[in-house]
Amino acid sequence: MRKWGFIVGGLLVALLLAGVVSNFASSHPDGLDSSLREGCTFDADDEITGGSCPAQQEREHEIGGPFADYGIAGLDNDFVSTGLSGVLGVVLTFAVAGGAFWLVRRRDPAPGNTSGADRTDPATTSGG
Repeated sequence: MRKWGFIVGGLLVALLLAGVVSNFASSHPDGLDSSLREGCTFDADDEITGGSCPAQQEREHEIGGPFADYGIAGLDNDFVSTGLSGVLGVVLTFAVAGGAFWLVRRRDPAPGNTSGADRTDPATTSGG
């Protein structure tokens, strides 16, 4: 029972972080974005106005998808869009990981298996 409390508690913390705290993450570019923008000049609207940098060749996502750009396509409220995409990401990840662990879990041998190859009978072992 203690194992399930740990799993549910971890899931609740992950949902809280993904759904609420993710909205307060920095909007400044991370290391990759920052390095791609080196060498360019920008205006007040953060549009490239000159210079030479790899960010000048950036395009919209080719594949796109419902969770592109840390939000859900079609939702106008950024706070709800970001939070909901985080929550859905956690739920999908938990479902896939839980399913994978369920598939590879260790199972007891069938009740009719009396070969004893994978179990030690305490009545037949000597306690040294």
